[in-house]
Amino acid sequence: MKGHEKLTLLLCLIWTATILYGEMFSFYMPFLFSCSWPHLSSSSSSDSTMNGKGYAADYVKVAVIADPQIMDKTSLRLPSKSLALEFVQFYTDLFMRRAFFSSILPFKPEVILFLGDYFDGGPYLSDDEWQESLSRLKHMFGLNTEEIHSTVKVYHLPGNHDIGYATLQSHKPEVVRRYEKEFGSRNYQFMVGKVEFVAIDAQTVDANQEGSVASATWNFVSNVSSDRQLHPRVLLSHIPLYRRDWTDCGPHRGSPIINQVIVLSGHDHDQCTVTHESKGGPVTEHTLGTISWQQGNLYPSFMLLSARKTSLSDTSLPEEAVLTRLCFLPMQTHIYIWYIVLFVLTILSLLLWPTSGLSFCHHQFDDMVECVRKLINIYRDGTKEKNEDENYEYEMIWGADGSMHLVKKVLAQPVTRTNNIGPVERGNAVMRATAKKSVNQLTEVCLSMETNADSEVDPKKLPPRASKSKAKMVIQRFVRTFRMLILIAAVNVPLYMMFLFKDWIDK
Repeated sequence: MKGHEKLTLLLCLIWTATILYGEMFSFYMPFLFSCSWPHLSSSSSSDSTMNGKGYAADYVKVAVIADPQIMDKTSLRLPSKSLALEFVQFYTDLFMRRAFFSSILPFKPEVILFLGDYFDGGPYLSDDEWQESLSRLKHMFGLNTEEIHSTVKVYHLPGNHDIGYATLQSHKPEVVRRYEKEFGSRNYQFMVGKVEFVAIDAQTVDANQEGSVASATWNFVSNVSSDRQLHPRVLLSHIPLYRRDWTDCGPHRGSPIINQVIVLSGHDHDQCTVTHESKGGPVTEHTLGTISWQQGNLYPSFMLLSARKTSLSDTSLPEEAVLTRLCFLPMQTHIYIWYIVLFVLTILSLLLWPTSGLSFCHHQFDDMVECVRKLINIYRDGTKEKNEDENYEYEMIWGADGSMHLVKKVLAQPVTRTNNIGPVERGNAVMRATAKKSVNQLTEVCLSMETNADSEVDPKKLPPRASKSKAKMVIQRFVRTFRMLILIAAVNVPLYMMFLFKDWIDK
């Protein structure tokens, strides 16, 4: 196998491994290695009973997802139904579908919480456009599958990109009506195990203390607050609670801390964990990052939450009621950057790789040593017979480029015939015809070897009749590169397309 053929095989294998990781295995990493349910490894759950399957039986498993914000005509200001928009939508939706089916569902959650912002321009979409985006949302998160309906409870929370703030809601009440028709009430409470979850429409009360739109949310909050608290509570709000400027958000924060007066949209799309002081004691708030790789966060994430099934005992800590763990998804931007870098490296490698491969210098040196060894053996033979060329001498001359030449010179004085065998002087030799023939053949082999080697290294050293034009060599290199690229693509493009369709079709 030639050197460039070996290189092509190596590059083909590298591309195959890259595609397998980037399009499949990277999405299994959270489930297999980097994440787990918090009650499985929490030392605080020492009093939990084991059900024989390796996890504590007294916790409900909840997966939390925030800000899918699926792209539409308002996202990039591209024309609706344009090829560019369709292309971006497909790869954005595909990432979240893979994340849900390969990274989240394998954990087998019993409850799924969506914390709002399902759409990007929800209030500004027509009914037909909104229904189309809704179909995409259900497709990527399996909300129209029997598996989700039969085994998993799903709860929704409205976001500002779904229904807008109070001013927009008052001017476009139809936006709220179509949301509630599909997702249900905006303010409600429900139980998960022995933990009470309270969901509110924070958009209506954000910087808005009065008005008919805000009154419904404030009344709900007031009623919930006046209830006698029998169970631990979790507040679900799309908009984070107030925190002072430059508050530390913990080690998972990827972007600089943002002035909260400026962030009125209610979604950082970045992780933040803070502790608020209240009359009842400290309260921890977790702000989730977006699950989409197109929303300004290089590290998309989701959360695994364990809600206790049984009431807390007198010796239990309050923190044992709800345990959380943040899980990170593949960095899709980095994967695509690696695809581009690998493509450039592939082109350069195929163009610049020498025909004889990296072992060229090693083989050339071995051939030269063998040539010299055979010459020495010839000159170590016994008696040299005279022939018709006895009045000539042969001198070995090494050229500046390292090549060997035998130069035939006329002796100043003819050699006297004698039966005595004297020592052979340096540079002179009297040889049999067969010996001279062997030397001539060996010289031709050595010179041929050098000529072939030079033709691979530097065409300028070759005689005109043996050299190739630079243009011809460049064309041959490009043709060879194109042929090798076709071979690599013939193996890996079908593999890549198979993953695209496999992950996009309904399961």
